[in-house]
Amino acid sequence: MSDIHALSGAYAVDALDDVDRAQFERHLAECAACRAEVASFRETTARLAETEASSPPASLREGVLSGIRQIRPLPPQQPSREEPAGVRRRRLPQILAAAAAVVLLALGAVVWHPWQRDHTTLADRILHARDAVSVTQQLPGGAGEIRLVRSASLGRAVMVGDHVPDPSAGKTYQMWLQQPGQQMVSAGLMPDPDRPTVLSGDAASAKAAAVSIEPAGGSDHPSTQVVAVFSLTSPGGGDGSR
Repeated sequence: MSDIHALSGAYAVDALDDVDRAQFERHLAECAACRAEVASFRETTARLAETEASSPPASLREGVLSGIRQIRPLPPQQPSREEPAGVRRRRLPQILAAAAAVVLLALGAVVWHPWQRDHTTLADRILHARDAVSVTQQLPGGAGEIRLVRSASLGRAVMVGDHVPDPSAGKTYQMWLQQPGQQMVSAGLMPDPDRPTVLSGDAASAKAAAVSIEPAGGSDHPSTQVVAVFSLTSPGGGDGSR
């Protein structure tokens, strides 16, 4: 492929086939510029998806068909030595997806996104669940706070910090869950406290959760540096706030 960098847009809107996707993802692991570009494309696509959908005007179909009839077809393109026919066939879905995006943006309305998957994260689903309940704990010395949000219907919980200081070098925040009659078990690391982090494990039946400071790789059991403990035994599993 002559310029793999050009596939970032098609990758962001899920318009690559399996072969090109695998090749681009290998490239993505080594190219910071493409990772930034994909993130930018996905952010823009997500914002478009959040825009209130509007019905297309009745004249849209007639206008598009009329425009197509007036376009002079191009002569068949001869295969080039640089680009095998198989590559062109794989590029066709990318071209169609890009053309659809241009048409929708030109019309000034978001009607349908046939190429876009649901990019809503599990953390977002938990935070905005109808049965989401939360409890907040202040860190020792007033050094920020951590909020736990739990959804019984999803059986999961998420933690997010506010002005939580970074741990010392070689340390990380680790989350814990405690099931009835059991000890605390690891629910994953929290490398960036200011970003929502989903706890692993069944949060629906847990009676408590905690956050501690552990070595960078995590620990099997909480250390004595426990900075927050959340009781989940109250009705609804939290303080009832949203």
